[in-house]
Amino acid sequence: MKIKLLGKTPDELKSVSMALGLPSFTGKQLAKWLYVRKAGSFDLMTDISKSGRQLLSEHYDVGLTAPSDCSVSSDGTKKYLFPVSCIGSSRMGADETASDDEFETSFVEAVMIPEEDRRTLCVSSQAGCRMDCSFCMTGRQGFHGNLSVSDILSQFIAIEESGSLTNAVFMGMGEPLNNYENVSRAIEAITADWGFGWSPKRVTVSTIGVLPVLEKFLAESRCHLAVSLHDPFGDERLSIMPVQKAYPLEDIIRLIREYDFHGQRRVSFEYTMFAGFNDSKRHADELIKMLKGLECRVNLIRFHRIPDFPYISSSRDIMESFRDRLNKAGIVCTIRASRGEDILAACGMLAGKHKNDMNT
Repeated sequence: MKIKLLGKTPDELKSVSMALGLPSFTGKQLAKWLYVRKAGSFDLMTDISKSGRQLLSEHYDVGLTAPSDCSVSSDGTKKYLFPVSCIGSSRMGADETASDDEFETSFVEAVMIPEEDRRTLCVSSQAGCRMDCSFCMTGRQGFHGNLSVSDILSQFIAIEESGSLTNAVFMGMGEPLNNYENVSRAIEAITADWGFGWSPKRVTVSTIGVLPVLEKFLAESRCHLAVSLHDPFGDERLSIMPVQKAYPLEDIIRLIREYDFHGQRRVSFEYTMFAGFNDSKRHADELIKMLKGLECRVNLIRFHRIPDFPYISSSRDIMESFRDRLNKAGIVCTIRASRGEDILAACGMLAGKHKNDMNT
């Protein structure tokens, strides 16, 4: 399989060009075609000589993958399904090669969420997930591999709304900090002047709390952070999120407090509400105690029910009472609007269904 160029920096593209005997400025031309003009074929790169394009196509692939399916919700939400090729238990890197029969095809999702003048893309970073959260459909699929940089950037480029996207959240399939190298390279392409040119404040990275990598992300990046919290009591959180054993929530909060979130950079906490499990006044009060003095936001999320999980979503009245209790205590808390439930919007549901359909 040919090496993919999507995801490479201008310097790396310059090296590619010069290794083929092309002028060094071809690297800048390639970067413009890949990230500004979002070309999916070397044939479209008309300011590169015909012989140069031929040479590039013989040795390299642009790296853009088109979605194989798209579902549209009644509320305008669109879920795109992307095929990705995985080998063993890890995704092939951009500079690795393998024969076609070594690859397994898996599927990941990207969800475009329209809201007034915003178009937010929810991006996947892995095929499946190894974190095994009991309420997550992605985790139930097991781990099939990390997405390459080109896999991640294809989700931005190959969709109909590519030119009108305003924000991105790495909240799709997978744990972004378990694929930090490729996620950070994708963010570089998204935010660099030579890339999409976005402000880092348009990008949010979500994590359940992979502590050593989280510290690296906080030090290196200016993107927003979202932490999947879901329960303030350690023993209860552990029963649905095994990561709690390795990286306790209190250690995550302690680390976050070391960084300044009083400016434009934000930290938020995602809290999916399960009826009778984590939605009591006791939980609200413990959450208030845990987050007191921290500049942050709490997003309450209605649970999209999945098979073989004992809990259902908390009622609207309970969620509003929980929200009001936090707001009264000075913690900004909102209820996130539920989007796209009629198109299997919960993470991993469409990809899992598609994988099952292929195997039957």
